[in-house]
Amino acid sequence: MRNAEAVPQDRKDSLLKKLGPGLITGAADDDPSGIATYSQAGAQFGFNMLWTVLFTYPLMVGIQVVSARIGRVSGHGLATNMRRHYPAWLLYSVVGLLLIANTINIAADVSAMGEALKLIVGGPGQLYAVAFGVVSLLLQVFIPYRRYVRILKWLTLALLAYVATVFVVHIPWSQVLVSALAPHMSWKSGYITTVVAVFGTTISPYLFFWQASQEVEDQLADPRAHPLIRAPHQAPANLRRIKIDTYIGMGFSNLVAFFIILTTAVTLNLHGITDIQTSAQAATALRPIAGEFAFMLFAAGIIGTGLLAIPVLAGSSAYAMAGAFKWKNSLERAPMRAKQFYGIIAISTLIGIALGFTSIDPIKALYWSAVINGVISVPIMAVMMLMAVRPEIMGQFVITTRLKVMGWLATLMMAAAVCAMLLTM
Repeated sequence: MRNAEAVPQDRKDSLLKKLGPGLITGAADDDPSGIATYSQAGAQFGFNMLWTVLFTYPLMVGIQVVSARIGRVSGHGLATNMRRHYPAWLLYSVVGLLLIANTINIAADVSAMGEALKLIVGGPGQLYAVAFGVVSLLLQVFIPYRRYVRILKWLTLALLAYVATVFVVHIPWSQVLVSALAPHMSWKSGYITTVVAVFGTTISPYLFFWQASQEVEDQLADPRAHPLIRAPHQAPANLRRIKIDTYIGMGFSNLVAFFIILTTAVTLNLHGITDIQTSAQAATALRPIAGEFAFMLFAAGIIGTGLLAIPVLAGSSAYAMAGAFKWKNSLERAPMRAKQFYGIIAISTLIGIALGFTSIDPIKALYWSAVINGVISVPIMAVMMLMAVRPEIMGQFVITTRLKVMGWLATLMMAAAVCAMLLTM
């Protein structure tokens, strides 16, 4: 009887209702730090970097579907599963490095948001950065998950600014198509480093932890839902939803990355502006070339994506720490019922804000954050792939051969990217 009820309900669900963890995860991948990386790629190498986002799409989908399935099937996030089935030294090493990398990323993102608002309205960029960080923190702490996730869904629309920007500049589409499908590649250090940076920005550890944990949050928010390992009759609808959600979410993410590279390639690169370090610099350089409207869209997009990315960065750190140390954790819980969990969110965000007032070079800090993310992504991805085929974690829902191939290809690609990055350092 329950099985019969599940199918009609799934059919009745709108596409928007099926979009959640995958959409938010994909959109959060295009944070201000990511925008800076994609802008740098387009400005420095023009259309010859467009292939990277096409290449990473199926691999990104594969590894994110694996993370989502682990969360929904087992009813636990990645850190909890690692604690239960893998050595403590591996868990603590990964979680500690993730916390450091995410905090640095938060610092870079809030600074970029402050600079973006300063470009639009003038005033003190650092003060704006503090305000953005504090607002994001308050929203996470005081708005229950079911309401907050709706806010995050609407914030994904901020990424459409980068799609719109393309339509206010002239694009030689035939040249774009040729370069995207048959790019002129180089083995020079600068090109390899930028390719590694794009790969590392596109496939990041915090995305794995966030999507797995959001699947658990969604399951806990619905009193009728249970981990699939204990409720196999709920599997067809949920696994189909995860697939649709992740394909669309990662597609949206990579489409936006494609348009950011394209916009900066057709404007900055073609006008000889190749040295871009931050997303705010990209917006500033765009202004005299593409006009005021394109500038405003680009700068406003930095603010919107930052508001989306900061809670994902801080939240993924909190989920990882809570899973590692057996803390109560959920954005649906009141702060006093999950003090350590919300404490990590607060500490990560506040330290990120504070770093903007130090003498630390944000560009160098972001570089080392990318290095840490790249290094820890490989063991995390390998462990995820091993988890996904263990019956004691996944029951009858161990991943298919197709997902194994996609997931291991993504893992090998990241391993190769890290090796290339280390060789060019």
